[in-house]
Amino acid sequence: MNNLHLPVLIVDDEKQILLSYTVMLRTAGIENVITMNDSRKVLTFLSKEDVAAIVLDLNMPHISGIDLLDKIKEKYPHISIIIVTAINDIEKAVECMKKGASDYLVKPVEKSRFVSSIQKTLELSGLRNEVSSLKEHVLSLRQHLLTDKLEHEDVFSSIYTNSKKMRAVFHYVEAIGKSSNPVFIAGETGVGKELMSRAVHAVSGLRGNFVAVNVAGLDDTMFSDTLFGHVKGAYTGADKDREGLIVRASGGTLLLDEIGDLNELTQVKLLRLMEEGVYYPLGSDTPQKSNARIIGTTNRDLQKRISQGKFRKDLYYRLCTIQIQIPPLRERTEDIPVLLNYFLEESSENLKKKKPSPPIELLTLLSNYTFPGNIRELRAMVFDAVAQHKSGILSLDSFRKFIKEKGEHVETVISPPEQSTSAKLDFSGRFPTIKEAEDFLVAEALKRSDGNQGIAASLLGLTRQALNKRIKRSENHS
Repeated sequence: MNNLHLPVLIVDDEKQILLSYTVMLRTAGIENVITMNDSRKVLTFLSKEDVAAIVLDLNMPHISGIDLLDKIKEKYPHISIIIVTAINDIEKAVECMKKGASDYLVKPVEKSRFVSSIQKTLELSGLRNEVSSLKEHVLSLRQHLLTDKLEHEDVFSSIYTNSKKMRAVFHYVEAIGKSSNPVFIAGETGVGKELMSRAVHAVSGLRGNFVAVNVAGLDDTMFSDTLFGHVKGAYTGADKDREGLIVRASGGTLLLDEIGDLNELTQVKLLRLMEEGVYYPLGSDTPQKSNARIIGTTNRDLQKRISQGKFRKDLYYRLCTIQIQIPPLRERTEDIPVLLNYFLEESSENLKKKKPSPPIELLTLLSNYTFPGNIRELRAMVFDAVAQHKSGILSLDSFRKFIKEKGEHVETVISPPEQSTSAKLDFSGRFPTIKEAEDFLVAEALKRSDGNQGIAASLLGLTRQALNKRIKRSENHS
């Protein structure tokens, strides 16, 4: 569990001390504090509830702090314990540290020293939890990949795929789903980042809502007002308090789409939210707590934006505790048939038409296209083709026109020797002539298009007539 949302337990037999420590922590933004003045109740409490850290007095009736320290460390070694006592004894301090205490403070302790000790303890404890969680993720992922069995097949039913790469992503989502750490989902535009975010939320088991916000183009004020809300009088027209979307995501998941576009001031606010679980509504000086899990998505290269000084490095590292990379469609062309079929059904139903039959050549054409817009672009292509369709076999013309108007050429990468049996252009010896290069490209295009001259012409960026002339000219010269 994330330490940001676990309480700090203070154990001391003096009620005034308990009140003083509580005020110190809450004024420093650590609001989740539980106090206990009877040491006999501590172990029973810990058997039912988890805590982030314990502040423990040594000199108490019934069960002494030293005895309690031993028992807590024996049963709950992961809990950090800070000793705060009036006993100013070096030997006693050394004894406590050897028994597992993370710090030893002598009363009366200054507020800054006390708060600093708690904050450092929470940070170290959080890091240990993240390392432990990472180990669990790796072991779980390994088991998933060995069996290729998903525990939540239904969660991924809305993501149509035959790709082993995507299957591996599903396994990873299941492995990290229960973690409360932030999740970063990267991928080109149109690959399905929001669908994957919803899958993460579904696997997590969180009972709260899934709330998605596209933060691209939001300035700092709009971001704060949308997410954090405002109090009455925060700005002109704010005639009453309004809760932000983060409240709606309480106990659930908050998706921040296009997070790479946030400005620096907004990034600072987001970092505070992710590190401390704290935010401030517009116009308010009172911090509010949030327990929503954060998912950030972007199609931007955040490392590049960091080097440009446009994205905070500390926010990046906090965000990338768990990272999911969704491969583009051109790297999983085996998904094109299943997606094509789904979009044909969807568009036909939407347009109140009978589902058309696609020509065999269509898959060849689409499999050689780069799809800069990925799945979203394929969907638009299919809807456009079905909208123009009259009857019979679906025409290739609308697809060719769509690709041409987008100004994107089909990717034609020469395969390395071990992946292709066709002839190769050899640059190691005599430099090939234009004629030899042209013959190679024509032959390779015909091979990839299974001999279909129309698709081969599309691959080469030629008209069918121009390609036919080149083929005949080559045949006459051979």
